[in-house]
Amino acid sequence: MLEGRVALITGAGKGIGKEIAMELSKLGAKCVINYASSLAGAEETVNEIKKSGGDAYAYQCDVSDYTQVEKMIKDAIEHYGKIDILVNNSGITKDNLLLKMTEADFDAVININLKGAFHCIKAVTKPMMKQRYGRIINITSIVGVIGNAGQANYAASKAGLIGLTKSAARELATRNITVNAVAPGFIQTDMTEVLSDTVKEQLLEQIPMKKLGETADIANAVCFLADERAAYITGQVLNVNGGMAM
Repeated sequence: MLEGRVALITGAGKGIGKEIAMELSKLGAKCVINYASSLAGAEETVNEIKKSGGDAYAYQCDVSDYTQVEKMIKDAIEHYGKIDILVNNSGITKDNLLLKMTEADFDAVININLKGAFHCIKAVTKPMMKQRYGRIINITSIVGVIGNAGQANYAASKAGLIGLTKSAARELATRNITVNAVAPGFIQTDMTEVLSDTVKEQLLEQIPMKKLGETADIANAVCFLADERAAYITGQVLNVNGGMAM
C-alpha cells in the first residue's frame, strides 16, 4: 500500500500515464498529474481519481524545459509537502525511416523522452536525498531493447532511458532511492488503435502470448516497483511484453 505517499506522473492525461496514476491513487498515493498540452485529459484523470476518493491535481509543464520542471517539483512539494514517487512517462513519436528523418524530429523526441526524464530526475533528486527515500520509475519501451525500423529517434531515446536508469540507480542507492524502468511491449492504446488489421496480425505473430498488452499491465508493474515489496530492487528493466523480447 502507498498510503501517505506522493507521486508525480508525467504525461498522465491519457493512456498508460493515466492508468498508472489511477492505480497509484487506488493504493493510497496522492498524485500530481503532469501534462504538456492536454488539459482536458489531465482534468479527466484528476476527476476520476477524486470520484474514487483519491487526491490529485493537474500541473502543466513541458518536461523538455528544465526551468519549468524545476518549478513543477518545487510547487508539488509546496502543495503536498514532498514527492516520494516519480514516474517518467512523457513521450512522443515522430516516426520515419532514418534516411527521411529530419534533425528536428530526432531532437524533438530525444528532448521529451530522454532529456525530459533527466530533467525530472535531476530536479527531484535533492529533495529525495534529503528525505532519504524515493522511487523513480522510467517508462522505456521494447523498441529501446530490440530496436524498430522507422523509429530510430524513439528507439534511441528509450535505449538512452535504460542507461540513465542504471546510472541514476548506482548514484542514488545509498540514499534509499531506487531507480528502475518498465519496458512495455505493444499495448492497446490510441497509438495502436490506428494500426491496420494487417499490421496488428503481423505484431501478434511476434508475440508468444498472441495478444496486445493492456495499460493495466504496465500500471501494475509500476505499482509493484513503487511499493515497499520492491525495496531491494534497483537498476532493473522490467519487460512487460507478452514474451516478445526475452
